[in-house]
Amino acid sequence: KPSFGLYGTRKTFLFSSDSSKPILPCSSTLSEVGAGLQREFGFPVVWFGRCVIQVQFTDSGISRVLGFSSLLLNCLLIVNLVTRVRLEMEGEQLTEQETALYDRQIRVWGADAQRRLSKSHIFVYGMKGTVAEFCKNIVLAGVGSVTLMDDRAVTNEALASNFLIPPEEKVYSGKTLAELCCDSLKEFNPMVHVSVEKAELVTLGQQFFEKFDVVVISSCPPATKILINEKCRKLSKRVAFYTVECRDSCGEIFVDLQNYKYMKKGKADGPASECELRYSSFQEATSAPWGRLQRRTSKLYFAMRVIESFEEANGRNPGVFSVEDVPAVLQLKRKLCEAQSVSESFVPDTLLERLVIGSIEFPPVCAIIGGILGQEVIKAISGKGDPVKNFFYFDVVDGKGVIEDISSRAPEADSASSKSANIITQVVLE
Repeated sequence: KPSFGLYGTRKTFLFSSDSSKPILPCSSTLSEVGAGLQREFGFPVVWFGRCVIQVQFTDSGISRVLGFSSLLLNCLLIVNLVTRVRLEMEGEQLTEQETALYDRQIRVWGADAQRRLSKSHIFVYGMKGTVAEFCKNIVLAGVGSVTLMDDRAVTNEALASNFLIPPEEKVYSGKTLAELCCDSLKEFNPMVHVSVEKAELVTLGQQFFEKFDVVVISSCPPATKILINEKCRKLSKRVAFYTVECRDSCGEIFVDLQNYKYMKKGKADGPASECELRYSSFQEATSAPWGRLQRRTSKLYFAMRVIESFEEANGRNPGVFSVEDVPAVLQLKRKLCEAQSVSESFVPDTLLERLVIGSIEFPPVCAIIGGILGQEVIKAISGKGDPVKNFFYFDVVDGKGVIEDISSRAPEADSASSKSANIITQVVLE
């Protein structure tokens, strides 16, 4: 919390929450005045210099100066500084309207977490069905603002999975996905500022992302995800980075919180302890050598890398497949497994066939993945709860959600990871 210097050494201070109920009488000592200030406003007081000042406080700050010495400049500095700090402190508090609207969730994660949410700014790219579910969740949770980016037009696939798109053609005709989703999200929670950014994602500079606390990317090639992730990592502040993809009845979430500290609840009502997690970048996590990963690692991790490699090699947009692509995808899988010196069973053919043939999102799975992603973003903003590190997978076939930590590697893993990335690139080019 902020601190400021208040000049004075005489007993001429009056503090009150309103004009009729003084907190401290005018004859209070400096120590009593300091205690009163801290009790009323929640920040420490430091005393400097010599000055006589008598002020009156109301809920909106200092209502008037009752008297001051010849050191007029010092007195004016006090009035301006204390008033400014008071207003800033009030700005951090939840308004009465916010408290009433978010009453139930405040009971779950507390007013401090809700206050952090209301100050957070989220950037989202790729308005597919899963991302629409995510946006709905965080808007209802009460984040400060959501900025959407997606210049694509509405397609039949989008209508099938994105519930934010109005079904009437006369409504969505001529509008981009981001504009349509923006209009719908504003109706969910008018207290959240939802806007549209029109630009090419890859052309956005590093400083553009500095105004956000969370960046969520979907429906773009791995090279673009790597580029945005690196821009976020180079910023002076920590920006939480997520990618999310849903193909048919399967979903993947990637999380990069960089160096993240949070409070972990103790067992059996024990005291909470501070934990710190170190995350790998998207490039490091997706280029980990397959042979170094445990055999029980989710098959979806390997299958998604094969699908991404095929899309990159053939210049496809994410999710653009046909049944005729199955033989070529299976052939690429065999080459990648051979180059990585692992068994072909790492990536079952049946799983790849499902991801290729059913590349369109399955709405119930969108709801699940979007819900998990919303939950993880709320954790990262509020600092409460154990976050995912660093992949989450869901497959409707077994109905299980699996967390995979692909960032725990041996000391020599950096060079091995680079070698693995080169192997994948060489196989794709061939």
